[in-house]
Amino acid sequence: MLSNFDGTHRHPERFSRHFAGHIARARRALGEERLPVIRLHDLRHTHATLLLADGVPVKVVSERLGHASATITLTVYQHVHPGMGREAADRFAALLEG
Repeated sequence: MLSNFDGTHRHPERFSRHFAGHIARARRALGEERLPVIRLHDLRHTHATLLLADGVPVKVVSERLGHASATITLTVYQHVHPGMGREAADRFAALLEG
C-alpha cells in the first residue's frame, strides 16, 4: 500500500501519473529514442519476470505480488520459460540415469 508522508492513503492512479511525468521528463532529457515509454505497472511485471527467470519459486513471487494463489502467477507469467517442459524432461532423464 502506498501512502503519503503523513500516512494517509495515496491513490494509485495519482502515483502512476506522477511516475509517468518523471519518465516523460527523463525521455526528453535523454532523447526519446534512448528510453522507452514505461508504465509504473510495467515495473511490477519486470520484477516478477526477472525473479521467475532466475529460478525464484512461483509461490514466493506470487506472495510478493500479492496474488491470491500461485496459479494466478503461473497463468500470467507462463511465457517466462517457454522451454520449461523440455528442461524438466531433461532433468528427470538425468535423475533416472544417475
